[in-house]
Amino acid sequence: MNGPLVSAIVATYNRAHIVARAIESILGQTYENIEVVVVDDGSTDDTLVMLARYGRRISVITQKNAGPSAARNRGIQAASGDIIAFLDSDDIWLPDKIRRQVALLQRVPKSVPCCVCDATLQFTSRPVTTSFENADLEPAEEEGLWLNPTETLINRFVLFNQTAAIRREALGKVGSFDETLRYLEDADLALRLSLLGPFAFIRESLAIYNPGSAGSLAEEALKKNFPLKENTVKIRERVHDAVTKNGDYAPLHASVHRALRKANRELWVARLGQRQVRGAPTLSRFLERAEHYWGAIVCRSPWFPKMKTAPVPFETASSSGSCTKWGFQDVVG
Repeated sequence: MNGPLVSAIVATYNRAHIVARAIESILGQTYENIEVVVVDDGSTDDTLVMLARYGRRISVITQKNAGPSAARNRGIQAASGDIIAFLDSDDIWLPDKIRRQVALLQRVPKSVPCCVCDATLQFTSRPVTTSFENADLEPAEEEGLWLNPTETLINRFVLFNQTAAIRREALGKVGSFDETLRYLEDADLALRLSLLGPFAFIRESLAIYNPGSAGSLAEEALKKNFPLKENTVKIRERVHDAVTKNGDYAPLHASVHRALRKANRELWVARLGQRQVRGAPTLSRFLERAEHYWGAIVCRSPWFPKMKTAPVPFETASSSGSCTKWGFQDVVG
């Protein structure tokens, strides 16, 4: 088959009623050179019975329940592809997703770690939107290079697992999913990859994300405000340490420092709300609301980081080149 092998990794837990839809969306891709690796994370329903129906069209790995990050990491270990892509078992890819991402990755420098696309977010209690719209990303080009992913991702959440096609070599450099993070593990991986240089992007929505499905971690996370704040601080501290220790990242220092300071402030407010002190919960809610309104103002300000892009081919880039050929100031600034 033409083109690099893509390993599509599906981590699933008790999704017998829905996992087939995700698998069918992978098997229905217009790009043919794909292997499907499904990791069953200790399901107690009929998930394995459902997976057995696919026979040799998919590879199935079973493990004791250890969480989605551990399941995805197990899939990475078993995968043979040069490009790794993830799909949660309640989401789907549109047919042309992988073909377009592989084609774009073949046109950009090998130092570009991944390609992301937009995705449709089908919430149950909110209007349907897209990941790019939700994160206020407005690329001018249909596809191209996202020049400042760290500066952008440190300030907002952009759906990553379902939308990314990642070079295996890049994963080898930054490591796999942090299994200590139950929430925001994809945001953490995206930020670590962003420190390698620009991402490739496709503006079109090529995946459908269903956060309201039964047993969805996204729905669970929305109810776990304090753990979310703790994980946000941990992730931003990691990036802060990385950029302050490397002089090449000097243009990122200010934005990363502001983002970490904001995360620590929000964590302090969340801790205040848990204190068994008279008036503390009320004050916490007030400060949380004030932080929300202030954040909305900042997002509309001219100094809030916007997505910076460039068309492909990029004039000074070569297929085997390094991001340093653009000049780091061009990449992040």
